[in-house]
Amino acid sequence: MLIHIPQILAPETVAQLRMALAQAGPAWVDGRATAGYQGAPVKLNQQVDERSSVAIECQRVVAAALERNALFISAALPNALYPPMFNRYGEGMGFGLHVDGGIRLHPHHGNKFRTDLSLTLFLSDPDSYDGGELQIVDTYGTHSAKLPAGDMVLYPSTSLHQVTPVTRGERVACFTWVQSMVRDDGDRTLLFELDTAIQRLNATQADTEACRTLVGTYHNLLRKWGEV
Repeated sequence: MLIHIPQILAPETVAQLRMALAQAGPAWVDGRATAGYQGAPVKLNQQVDERSSVAIECQRVVAAALERNALFISAALPNALYPPMFNRYGEGMGFGLHVDGGIRLHPHHGNKFRTDLSLTLFLSDPDSYDGGELQIVDTYGTHSAKLPAGDMVLYPSTSLHQVTPVTRGERVACFTWVQSMVRDDGDRTLLFELDTAIQRLNATQADTEACRTLVGTYHNLLRKWGEV
């Protein structure tokens, strides 16, 4: 399931983050520092040290925005959010085809974290750079995303994906992972589609008893598939 979530961040919040990241100085490090053996040979970018003060400040802003977004909550059913990270691609930089690691160590307390969903939150105006598309490969082909600043794409961490080389300007983005209450993407998709249908029925004041039955079915499935 690949989902575009618009306006996670307001323009003024994007500007606030961009200013903080522009002043990060030595906190910007080689992106290969956190790449696995598969990703390191094809990764060429920079990212902010996730333990730095500027990263922690920006992490709080993004995490708070995600917690307030109903579409994100419905689609991801988050159990835990990995602290958001921030990267940039200058001219000639890109990240070749790879699959994200299945388990990460949390940077602040060292606990193991399962990556069920990956997300990219765009922080650069798409007209300000060429290239830099996020390309995600699934059974239906290759999907490209180059979204307005403040918009986000959410997709299964099992997906093969890449960032194409930037040929002009600079691409700045936030990225992170979600450990979902429902680890199976197919089950999570069914719950998302059911929740979306329930919300539409409620908005049209459809049959109350039927809606109540569907809500019960949703929660019984969540109870069956969910892990907390």
